[in-house]
Amino acid sequence: MKNKQRIGLFGYGVVGHGLYEIITGNTQLSIELVKICAKHPDKKRDIPLDNFTFDRNDILNDDSIDLIVEAIDDADASFEIVSTALKSGKNVVSANKKMISEHLEELVSLQKENGTSLLYEASACASIPIVRTLEEFYDNDLLNSVSGIFNGSTNFILTKIFNENKDYDLALKQAQDLGFVERNPDLDIVGYDALYKLLIVTAHAYGIFVKPEDVVVHGIQYISKYDIEYAQERGAKVKQIATVRKFGQNQIAIYVIPQFVFPEHDLYDVEYEFNAVTVEAAFSQSQFFKGKGAGGHPTGFAMFADISAMSYNYKYEYKKHLSGPQARFSNDYVIEVYFRYYDEKNLAHFNFEEISARYTSKEFSYVIGTISMSALHEKLSVLNTADIFVVSTGRLG
Repeated sequence: MKNKQRIGLFGYGVVGHGLYEIITGNTQLSIELVKICAKHPDKKRDIPLDNFTFDRNDILNDDSIDLIVEAIDDADASFEIVSTALKSGKNVVSANKKMISEHLEELVSLQKENGTSLLYEASACASIPIVRTLEEFYDNDLLNSVSGIFNGSTNFILTKIFNENKDYDLALKQAQDLGFVERNPDLDIVGYDALYKLLIVTAHAYGIFVKPEDVVVHGIQYISKYDIEYAQERGAKVKQIATVRKFGQNQIAIYVIPQFVFPEHDLYDVEYEFNAVTVEAAFSQSQFFKGKGAGGHPTGFAMFADISAMSYNYKYEYKKHLSGPQARFSNDYVIEVYFRYYDEKNLAHFNFEEISARYTSKEFSYVIGTISMSALHEKLSVLNTADIFVVSTGRLG
């Protein structure tokens, strides 16, 4: 175990403040928070100003600081801080899911080249220790799939809609008022927050690095009363589900898409800001994890757990990556979906392999059919329109 860890913290927002409270209340670890780098010098704060610096180099160039803890929301600035720290021999704990998912392959190389360690449990599902679990418990198990609710903001909105009969706009406003969703909610409701987390999970589950732009992602922002009624009439809820699964000859499908979830499903009763992850493995079979997916203390504690691990010189081993990828990413995977549309021309854009049900009215129309991820990816990436809404039925094609 290391002697006292001297820490430089970047960010004093919700997560940074939560982590600060956990660190200052800690009586077990031998750590010292040397300095906090914040963005706005004039902002009123609840601790003395001499705890802060507003120049990142005051921390990065301080040789007495051996651990950088990064909790900012700017992915580009985050990468600069993290990569600089790793190159200079400092270990890093980060919570920036966007930065990590976009640069993970490079960050793995930087750790190896410089003998440093980057830990990022807080970047994927906050209080659920899924990264370390995949690294340690499932390092030699053959995984069939990892899936779940990876974004607490959208889950809060959908819970308000299905449990309390709120309309979408009101549910979104309540989520914003409570701080679960930013004033610009696109990262959450369009599905990219869940996607970034899923790509991090994929790297540890299957040893492959995939770029966000290559993956099917469909948000909840265009859910309509017709989609809600369709689900309720069948005893289902809609949940935003992130999934990585094996199929075919060692191929991996990755997608974030709304799904109909029925009462017998593990995720049916996961509500409000909670996240949940289901791991399906060949030998250990099915495991279910549930925990808070947002908030200063849940996310801050995940970072604190990484700080604790650093005191024992813990590193991710990336065994599945270093042993050679045992699978390859592919969008050839086929699923069955509910596809709601208003204008017939928008249905014509999508290449369904088979349509098993069709409904048409003056107000709206839908089809139930099977379609490949490649067909969805090709069109959903360019047709960002309120005319359509796609929900997985939960059945494979």
